[in-house]
Amino acid sequence: MTKVKDIGEQGLLERLQRFCPPEIIGDDAAVLVTAPEQSLVVTTDMLVDGVHFSYITTSPEDAGWRAAAANLSDLAAMGASPLGITVGLGLPGDLSVSWVESLYQGMTECLQQYDTPIVGGDVVRSPITTVSITAFGQVHPHKIIRRSAAKVGNAIIVTGVHGASHAGLKLLLNPELGQNLTPVEKTVLIKAHQRPQPRLDVLPLIWQILEYPFPIAGMDSSDGLADAVLQICRASGVGAILESEQIPLPTAFTHWLTPEQALEYALYGGEDFELVLCLPPALAKTLIQMLDNSAAIIGTITSHSQVILKHQDEKIPDRVLSLSQGFQHFSQ
Repeated sequence: MTKVKDIGEQGLLERLQRFCPPEIIGDDAAVLVTAPEQSLVVTTDMLVDGVHFSYITTSPEDAGWRAAAANLSDLAAMGASPLGITVGLGLPGDLSVSWVESLYQGMTECLQQYDTPIVGGDVVRSPITTVSITAFGQVHPHKIIRRSAAKVGNAIIVTGVHGASHAGLKLLLNPELGQNLTPVEKTVLIKAHQRPQPRLDVLPLIWQILEYPFPIAGMDSSDGLADAVLQICRASGVGAILESEQIPLPTAFTHWLTPEQALEYALYGGEDFELVLCLPPALAKTLIQMLDNSAAIIGTITSHSQVILKHQDEKIPDRVLSLSQGFQHFSQ
């Protein structure tokens, strides 16, 4: 097995260059051309072995896919179309070269869906495997989706289902769980964790129904659904009421988790990489129809400062959601 230290930095870079367009790489920096009247959107995401992925649960191909998807999801959350990514690697010398090449293969498989190239990067020695990706996108200045644009009375839309990625991770870490799940249901949940799909497909539909000035706010739900709603509300100076029964959950949850567990997975599990959008109610309903009902209205933006979770069962008390309930780096 060939190790990184056996071929050195230049040898590894030579192997990785085949994943990049030859007309872009080769200089000190990549040159990306944006369309006229477009703004450049830049986002960086870092993944660290043992924090964001594990050799136990994640193949190098899946780690690469997830790394690319996380950055593309950030672009989608801003309304931007991807132009390219750069990849920074921190690698132990004893890591196999085939692992690194498989990582790039996973990234490429995700990126090819959106015609997005790897346009450069850097490689350094590190005691811990670390992947840092910077993604570049473009968007017309009038079409930028910001967290700070939510208005009182807006409907809150979520795409897809929530909690699936967290459930998939649980199944990977604890294979004995989910005895009531079918093999297909297990596969769907595990795939949601290993191969999430950034929701760039939603953007063309949004621009079909909106006119300038675009009445939309949003972000992605990579850090959890509750986190996304709270971040939007904080940035916009508003609050929200969420209806717990309206939050879309994987069908597999109905005969595996209790309602309370399913709700926690959806609110705070994270890494679903769906979009959370705030729109006028009529436009929200139109968008849901265009998405073939693979999205749902889960609540309303309000004038008070809190995000409150309500239940149809009046015996269950209202719950005030907070950022401290989700995953936080450096909290332990």
